[in-house]
Amino acid sequence: MNKTMRAAVCVRAGGPEVLEIRELPVPAVRAGWSLVQVKGAGLNRSELRTRQGHSPNVAFPRVLGIEGVGVVAASTDPLLPEGTTVAAVMGEMGRAFDGGYAEYALLPNSLLMPVTTTLPWDVLAALPETYLTAQGSLDALGVAPGAGGRLLIRGGTSSVGMAAASIAAGHGVEIAATTRRRDKVDALTAAGVGHVLVDDGGSLAASVHAIWPEGPDYVLDLVGADTAVDSLRLVRRGGTVCVSGSLSGWLIPDFEPIAKIPSGTKLTAFHSDDLKGGAGAAVLQRVVREVEAGVYRPNVDRVFGLDDIVAAHQHMENNNAAGKLVMVP
Repeated sequence: MNKTMRAAVCVRAGGPEVLEIRELPVPAVRAGWSLVQVKGAGLNRSELRTRQGHSPNVAFPRVLGIEGVGVVAASTDPLLPEGTTVAAVMGEMGRAFDGGYAEYALLPNSLLMPVTTTLPWDVLAALPETYLTAQGSLDALGVAPGAGGRLLIRGGTSSVGMAAASIAAGHGVEIAATTRRRDKVDALTAAGVGHVLVDDGGSLAASVHAIWPEGPDYVLDLVGADTAVDSLRLVRRGGTVCVSGSLSGWLIPDFEPIAKIPSGTKLTAFHSDDLKGGAGAAVLQRVVREVEAGVYRPNVDRVFGLDDIVAAHQHMENNNAAGKLVMVP
């Protein structure tokens, strides 16, 4: 094995240009941690926020990347033999310790999810954070295979929104999704969305009720805090709203539950940390099988090389993606 590796290092808080390709020592294996040869890493907006300096307690320089897939290169754990295909996500990856923007990553064994798959690396790399979040959110909503129903996805062209549409379409759910970009309508339609709603600042309620007069059965809100109360108004009485994104911020100002939640309507949330490590391994394997069978159709917007990480972050920051961005070292 080479003694050095290439990595994209965030040298300080700032714009995409603060990501620099550097030669670093390959990390040494230690008890409780395994060395993974990274074959692909999904890119996420949380990494963009960390790069901008918005993640507390992150010290620079840091190799970013809250997820990655690859093969175990070295480990002291007999349950993780060399050559095992694994995925890892969250657990302070790319924040408290170096993450997936590198040729190798030293990761806690508790984060590693062994997976059996025939998928190419770029497709597998698009699944862990995005599909675990989407699957967990739909499970929280109560969307089940064959149960039908009507689902509104707010923030439909985010990577999680596209994944949720793919999963729900595979379950036979009728889907509406919002986007602020008319040039992304076709991408949503291809993902299985039957009703694309362009959110141009007008009345979303009018658009939704023109399709479903009583409202959707479920709302997956990926826009976040600013739209949560409006989503509670949009969902049918007795329906469920799940907040799984924070594109508009983290807090709902002056939130009064009795005044803002209609009687019988349910408000829930999903956090992807709930499915990291062993807890997520079975769910990720289920997702992989459905992708291999063609039931779920993952949408990879673009694949970048490690040398193109600055361009990848610029693409993400400009909101140009319709689906998942992937980096393959």
